[in-house]
Amino acid sequence: MSEKLGLMICGHGSRNRAAVRQFATLSERLKERFPDWPVEYGYLEFAEPVIRDGLDKLRDSGCTRILAVPGMLFAAGHAKNDIPSVLNTYQAENSGVRIDYGRELAIDTRMVRAAGDRVREALDAAGGDVPMHETLLVVVGRGSSDPDANSNVAKITRLLWEGMGFGWAETAYSGVTFPLVEPALEHAAKLGYRRIVVFPYFLFTGVLVSRIYSFTDEVAERHPDIEFVKAGYLNDHPQVIDTFVERVEEILQGSNVMNCQLCKYREQVLGFEAEIGLPQESHHHHVEGLGSSAECHLCDDICTGACEKQVREGGHHHHHHGHDHHHHHDHGHDNDHSHDHGHHHHPYPHADHPLGPKSMRRT
Repeated sequence: MSEKLGLMICGHGSRNRAAVRQFATLSERLKERFPDWPVEYGYLEFAEPVIRDGLDKLRDSGCTRILAVPGMLFAAGHAKNDIPSVLNTYQAENSGVRIDYGRELAIDTRMVRAAGDRVREALDAAGGDVPMHETLLVVVGRGSSDPDANSNVAKITRLLWEGMGFGWAETAYSGVTFPLVEPALEHAAKLGYRRIVVFPYFLFTGVLVSRIYSFTDEVAERHPDIEFVKAGYLNDHPQVIDTFVERVEEILQGSNVMNCQLCKYREQVLGFEAEIGLPQESHHHHVEGLGSSAECHLCDDICTGACEKQVREGGHHHHHHGHDHHHHHDHGHDNDHSHDHGHHHHPYPHADHPLGPKSMRRT
């Protein structure tokens, strides 16, 4: 019997109807990119259909192999534990269906370009003659108890800051971790910049995005001498769709890799040492987690949570990603010195930044 593929897009879910509609719209956009496959979507909680409903539809349509991708920006508890728990349970109950789990959107040049477009759209709409060097960017992430996911938000901030040449940038979070939005904006307001751009690094709207904008308005009222600009969230930007497509293709190509070096379930991350080797289980009431009673069989190429296999092997989880590592090392050469090593450096795009390379030179 020939293999029939299906695509399952796994979301968290939201009580906000607009967010649910936007996730459904994104799923429709992906159907356009995979016209020969059945494409379904579902949520962990707060909205219907739940993930199991989408899996049922794919199974009932004759799919023998389901490619499941998390509709999430970064891999924290939902992508590492909750969704795999649902998929593990479902596959255990449906032996005729194979489920392969893809990785999250993650740090990707496409996602950075999408974010840059949203920020530029806000700046263009704001107009005026405030130079980038006098503008501060605040990127607001969801916030998680997983420091790896939180650090990824900070990396997005840095890529936007350096790529676009902002005078300064800060990272804030809408919950769980710190700094939260209001204190982060108050801190930013003390730094002396004429304009502050607030960018929610979220896929969709929802209660949290509304709160981010609300806090921005409150802080702006207290600092009338500073212009506050609210950028839009990512939504179904074409580059976001392209990233989803790439995640699906990664599964088929066998290059479905996840960086596990800073995963708190795998390594002893500073401050989270007690969480290494925890069983893979979900805390969502819609999810039937297998917990530590079954081995995670979706974990051939990516980390999908603290599966029992890792616990049995003493907390060591080995991934054979099969990628070649060609490292290009920066040996700390100062731009003031000439080093002819057979390679050429492109000019740094923001060499004239007031706080850039020149600021370290003694006059």
